Amino acid sequence: MTETADSNPFTHDTVREAYAKVAEGGSCCAPSSSCCGAEINPVASEQMGYGAEQLAAAPEDADLGVGCGNPTAMAGLKAGDTVLDLGSGGGLDCFLAAKEVGPKGHVIGVDMTPEMISKARANAVKGDFGNVEFRLGEIEHLPVADASVDVILSNCVINLSPDKAQVFRDSFRALKPGGRLHVSDVVETDPLPDHMKNDKQLICGCMGGAASVGALFDWLEAAGFQDISIDVSEASRTFIADWAPGTGVENHVASAAITASKPKAATPA
Repeated sequence: MTETADSNPFTHDTVREAYAKVAEGGSCCAPSSSCCGAEINPVASEQMGYGAEQLAAAPEDADLGVGCGNPTAMAGLKAGDTVLDLGSGGGLDCFLAAKEVGPKGHVIGVDMTPEMISKARANAVKGDFGNVEFRLGEIEHLPVADASVDVILSNCVINLSPDKAQVFRDSFRALKPGGRLHVSDVVETDPLPDHMKNDKQLICGCMGGAASVGALFDWLEAAGFQDISIDVSEASRTFIADWAPGTGVENHVASAAITASKPKAATPA
């Protein structure tokens, strides 16, 4: 299955503007009940796989309700790991990772929205997270050195990229040999109609820009990853239906747990 990496017709500016509104306490271009909605419901976050204790341990403003899973739960983080979070938002997954890697570990959150970076940095100060930093940048061109991180996390962000193949290529570059990728994201399980693919609300709402399972596998493999797994959650269609009521988009997309690893003796992709 082959798809073009530039199938998303909207630009970084469109998505950046939408998520700036979320950072400032408003809603993005999606319906208010969606993953981008302004009303944050802790029960909804628990539905995504977060435990009540996890949510209580992070600064309140870190949970913006914009995820579709809990990538830290599947990452198997160890003390001392260096972790990179793609599209870090308010910082929730970074703060959860920081607890796992401990004071000798390091967590880097990358987000392209200045308002999100400001919010996350304020949350880090508020929660006294000295082993976390946030960097402004695009996930297609990560502001980290080659082979510098042990684990990459991402939560419902790669589907927002207009060039997903490049996201995986640069993730491969950033990982140390033997490093791992753990992503929760929305994937296409049945071809999205053109009107959904081109719908600004559905794209910014983490649905319209979803790529097929086959395309994601191909892009990961082409980037050099091995041990690729894409586990689709049929149960996720229930909450996706709440994101965009009446559209039927839940019949075309679902949340998935995506994992892959960089070979220990890797050659450049």
